[in-house]
Amino acid sequence: DIVPTMTLATTDGMQLEIPKAWAGKTTLVNFWASWCAPCLKEMPELQAFADEQAANGTQVVGIALDEAASARSMLERLDISYANLIDAPGASDASVLLGNPAGVLPYSVLVSADGRVLKTKIGPFEDKVDIVAWALH
Repeated sequence: DIVPTMTLATTDGMQLEIPKAWAGKTTLVNFWASWCAPCLKEMPELQAFADEQAANGTQVVGIALDEAASARSMLERLDISYANLIDAPGASDASVLLGNPAGVLPYSVLVSADGRVLKTKIGPFEDKVDIVAWALH
């Protein structure tokens, strides 16, 4: 499946068109919200994975289905530096468009460098080893 074109806001209010913004890099997209405890628990592990992959590996992008202020506050509190976008939760939010009809969080999607959905995962990763096993194999 090709990732549909969407325009989402960055945490600082800029508009970003996806998947064009991710072209050329495999991207692990992680949907989360500030009120989702399993989401918050896995984010430091995703940060460690992002740091390890930084040079030329898989990039990590979070998409908060949340209010921008709540998302920014949580990113700051958890010291998350990988890119994050904001989307309003609902029947046609980005997670639904990327194969999450039930709207379960956390939800992750692996997107190929050419904008195709490679795989999806409902629910949290256990740890960085789990992320590596899922994203790199």
